[in-house]
Amino acid sequence: MSGRLLVIAAGGTGGHMFPAQALAEAMLAKGWRVRLTTDKRGARYTSGFPAAVEVVTLRSGTLARGGLVAKVLVPLQLIGGILAALLGFLRERPDVVVGFGGYPAIPAMGAAFLARVPRMLHEQNGVLGRVNQLFARHVHAVACGTADTKLPKGVISEHTGNPVREAILTRAAAPYETGNDCPITILVVGGSQGARILSDVVPEAISNLSRELRERVHVVQQARPEDVARVSEHYVGTGIQAEVQTFYADIPDRLAQAQVVVCRSGASTVADVAIVGRPAIFVPLAAAIRDEQTANARALVEAGAAKLIPEEKLDPATLTAQLAEILSNPEQASNMAKAALQCGVPDATERLVSMVERVAGTKDSK
Repeated sequence: MSGRLLVIAAGGTGGHMFPAQALAEAMLAKGWRVRLTTDKRGARYTSGFPAAVEVVTLRSGTLARGGLVAKVLVPLQLIGGILAALLGFLRERPDVVVGFGGYPAIPAMGAAFLARVPRMLHEQNGVLGRVNQLFARHVHAVACGTADTKLPKGVISEHTGNPVREAILTRAAAPYETGNDCPITILVVGGSQGARILSDVVPEAISNLSRELRERVHVVQQARPEDVARVSEHYVGTGIQAEVQTFYADIPDRLAQAQVVVCRSGASTVADVAIVGRPAIFVPLAAAIRDEQTANARALVEAGAAKLIPEEKLDPATLTAQLAEILSNPEQASNMAKAALQCGVPDATERLVSMVERVAGTKDSK
């Protein structure tokens, strides 16, 4: 086969997969061959990858879920995955391996270390994930999607920004409509699995807005399947126009149409908000072990582009006040949208591609 070979090692969440997909698309366009290694859970998120990407499913495991027996088996699963990846590398040596984090990235990254293949990491969050911490001192470069990412002592990184999907880039800096008579779209998203707390709090908070604002509001809300009916009924009962679904395939369009976004602050979500340029109210996931979602939101909050409400402080009254402050002041909302754009890194994919090509020419010394 012709063309240099990139192996991408990525975990099974959108936060890992979206930037990995962006890199795959860019490298294919430059004539590289791309192979994605993940596990069965990660394979569910590969439908958006170009058909030219070869998807290899390796054995992996996580200590974050399952009972005692499942956790005991994790090391054996990982060793099996590393050996399988190593065998593949011996058959066809990659030019570079790029890890995006998550337990499914361990087999290919471990094999790259053993085979002395040029390798690097991309960390999306403001705090290194556990898997990237494991490999950070044993790679040739670390790219960071979030500015001022906390790194282990002695590890040097480059800030590339978080690559976003082409569908987001096509809506970069979409015109922001605001004004006292402008219709108001509130977009509510809670990550790949939705967020129950947003279903619990957001409908009541919006219904508590002034009558003038409520009459102009249209809500687009993502909710878990078990929450869709009750959230929809609440909006119907309060006369608020709303669409409530478990998943929106057209999130880039919805984001471009929104006047404000209420959401988690996962790395990909923050990057999307900044690229399109929208005021946001971030509710970081309290269960995040390293509180990385607070770190992810920091730059936009400090720039005046977003508000942050810790999950433990989120209640209808607090959210109503934050929404009213933004929606009642068109000038402030417009300034927030402009500030968000200043935090975006629209050329993040190009920056990452440049690093990958540079690392591909590295002689292993680690």
